Amino acid sequence: MQRTRREVLDALADGPVSGPSLAASLDISRAAVWKHVEALRDSGFGIESGRDGYALASIPEFGAAAVEFGLDAPYDVEYHDTIGSTNTRARELATAGAAETIVLADEQTGGRGRLGREFMAPSGGLWFSLLCRPKLPPAQVPIYTLAAAVATTEAVRDLGVDAGIKWPNDVLVGDDERKLVGILTEMEGEADRVSWVIVGIGVNANVDADMVPDTATTLREQVGDVNRRELTQAIVTRLDELRNDPNAVIPAWRTLALTLGKRIRVETPSGDVIGEAVDIEFPGTLVIRTDDGDVNVSAGDCEHLRPV
Repeated sequence: MQRTRREVLDALADGPVSGPSLAASLDISRAAVWKHVEALRDSGFGIESGRDGYALASIPEFGAAAVEFGLDAPYDVEYHDTIGSTNTRARELATAGAAETIVLADEQTGGRGRLGREFMAPSGGLWFSLLCRPKLPPAQVPIYTLAAAVATTEAVRDLGVDAGIKWPNDVLVGDDERKLVGILTEMEGEADRVSWVIVGIGVNANVDADMVPDTATTLREQVGDVNRRELTQAIVTRLDELRNDPNAVIPAWRTLALTLGKRIRVETPSGDVIGEAVDIEFPGTLVIRTDDGDVNVSAGDCEHLRPV
């Protein structure tokens, strides 16, 4: 949102405030105030005009301006009703030099998960990609994936969903471990520095259960429809806190982990690793206790196995 328009909106939220007072405090013309008010109305904000001036009466349920309003994190938001992939759009923005941007959509038509797998993303869900340019070596980028899993899991637990994390970043619900959230992290960089990181997060939010695979679930199924604006803000704000305090990520991940203590199989390029998941180390390495000793795994497909 343009800076002056954000200042107008903040003033209206504390209103009522008259047009002349607003113009004087922001050092703009009264005509400019009127144009900003009309633009905010076009964005879905309910703005009342009364004897004492303008006042904010309502906030749109979703969209760029709605998410930016009150967001306690330094990101611009680009919103699409429908898009092929928010990660693809974020990569385009990264190539163009953008930073600290969120690409948000109501629906994705070409979403992809790890290894190019199809990721269903129907209307009513929460699909967004966060683009940032961190100052860290490429080897530490996996901490962003774990941070996203922590932020999302904490946010849905605050809504009453008993969710946990399967290593490294699947957010699952229930004894049958149905998937609620998918996360895909991409990066570009050189040997010693990262150019950009994109964290794509997909939440099956206000979506019917029959719109997702049998192995998945939705927030609508678990707790009913949720406020997607508030959920987006909660996830982004917590993720921003964690990325600025990476040492806090691993302890938070451990408290939410479903994988630790379980017998698992991890499919890696060099073969399957089978054993008990006993710990996780920075920036996201899983420690697996096998018959031949402890094995550290940094990437791979994890499967929770039934107890022997």
